[in-house]
Amino acid sequence: MSNIVKTAALACAALMAIGAARAEATLDSVRLGARDVEALAKFYRSAFGLQEVNRIQAPGGPELFLNFGATMDAAKANKAAQIVIMHRDSDAIKDPVPHLIFNVTDMTATAAAIKAAGGSMQGEPFPFGNSGITVGIAIDPAGNLLELIQRQ
Repeated sequence: MSNIVKTAALACAALMAIGAARAEATLDSVRLGARDVEALAKFYRSAFGLQEVNRIQAPGGPELFLNFGATMDAAKANKAAQIVIMHRDSDAIKDPVPHLIFNVTDMTATAAAIKAAGGSMQGEPFPFGNSGITVGIAIDPAGNLLELIQRQ
């Protein structure tokens, strides 16, 4: 770890320790990229049951907004954070940090749904220390990493 990173981490820890002011914020959405936006939206519909709730025509292609709901109307009424998929020129990304984190109730069934929808798993799910949490890392067809968390 570089000295700059260590210094920044220590400064952040010190600010948190003295009760620094925090922004009032909530998660609005998570943005992913894909060369084929429509195909990636199909993956998320198939693997996780997400519904398209909005579509914007952007210069590179459509930008699709997805949310959870049994029907499109239910998904549109859902006030939870959305997943936004936008166009990017390549799916060849080298980012080791998962961008989406899903809570799942059955890791085995979720991994099977991801594979059936065209994604893959990055190794086997593993227990996170003694926390009672199992973590799995999946990869969607456009190369985005997904963290799956199953609480006991």
